This record gives sequence, structure tokens and C-alpha cells, in this order.
Amino acid sequence: MGDQEVKLLGVWASVFSKRVEIALKMKGINYEFVVQDLSNKSPELLQHNPIHKKVPVLLHKGKPVCESLIILEYIDETWKSGPSILPEDPYARATARFWAKFIDDKCHPAIWKITGSQGEEREKLIEEATGHLTTLENELQGKRFFGGDEIGLVDIAGNFIALWLGVLLELVGIQLLTKEKFPKLCEWVDDYLNSSIIKETLPAREELLAFFRSWFQQSK
Repeated sequence: MGDQEVKLLGVWASVFSKRVEIALKMKGINYEFVVQDLSNKSPELLQHNPIHKKVPVLLHKGKPVCESLIILEYIDETWKSGPSILPEDPYARATARFWAKFIDDKCHPAIWKITGSQGEEREKLIEEATGHLTTLENELQGKRFFGGDEIGLVDIAGNFIALWLGVLLELVGIQLLTKEKFPKLCEWVDDYLNSSIIKETLPAREELLAFFRSWFQQSK
């Protein structure tokens, strides 16, 4: 148990667990990572997240906080050490929340659905996902990261686009995020993935590919 009594129930390949790990590392917080098996959920996970029964769950002094975006805000408000995850300005905070939610509500579902679709349905989903990525491309104009010069809430929420998107679509033989179509997003991906905390926290691409390849084969 870390000096702050912080425990994270998570899964190494989960985009949502990794968000929380990045935030904890950005703030310099010691934590214990407790690996979960989602096919055989632990009593600890069911006790602390009885509503959704999902990872991640952050335990701080025994009290659970669930849902990754909510956990990120909790971390930012609880520990003032290290860089801020959300901006101070209320309008900028509201904007960051909006874009983080856009990634979860729009980008995630469209891209996940592509992997399980065929033919005409797949074409429609690719078109939908491309539209969402174009929206993000436009939001990045004139900025290095979504919040400006430093990594913040929206960038951490964008883990999925930076790494998981390419891995999932490679497994179904689709390339969506290209430099020709999305120069700003691709530049953002490079800057984000090469940041030291991100690099040491996110899994290796090959490991993620192997994990999802076997996961797809099992679910067929």
C-alpha cells in the first residue's frame, strides 16, 4: 500500500485503467495496482463497484471512486502536487469535460463497432468514425495538445485514439488514422506517445495486438 493508501483495481490492457495510472504518475502518487480478471470478477471489485462491476476502481483510504473520467477529476482535486489535469478556468474546464465525453460517447462506440461489422454496415461505421476523428482534428488546430502546451484531461481520455484505435483496426485490416487525412491528430499521437510518463505507462503495441488478437479469436 502506497504512502497515501491508494489502490487501483485494473487491467493492464484496459484503456480506462491506463488513464488512471497516467494521472497517478503525473501527480507522483504511490499506488498499489491490483490486477483484475474480468471473466471471474473478484469480491473486492464487486464490493467496491456493485453498480457497473467494471474497472477501474480507485480506492483512497478505503473509499472507492469509480468511472475513469470521474477518477481523473478526483485525483486532480485531491492531490495538488504535480501538473494540473484540468484547467483552473471554469470555461476551459467545461470544454475539457465536453471533449473527454465526446471521445467516450462518440469515438469509442463507433470504432469498436467497426471491428464486429461487415460490408455495408462497416462502410457506414467507418464513415461515422472518420467524421468523429475529423471533429477532433479540427479541435487540435493551433495546439500541441487538446488543452494547449501540456497533457491534460482530454489527452489522457484520448489514450484510445493514440494507441488502441490503430491496434483494433489493424486486426480487421483497416487503416483509419493516416497522416494524409489527419496530420494534426497524427502529430498529436507522436507527441503524446513519446511523452515520458505516457511511454512508461501504456502497454507495448505488440503486446496489445497479441492480447486483442486472442480475445477476438475467443469471441468468435
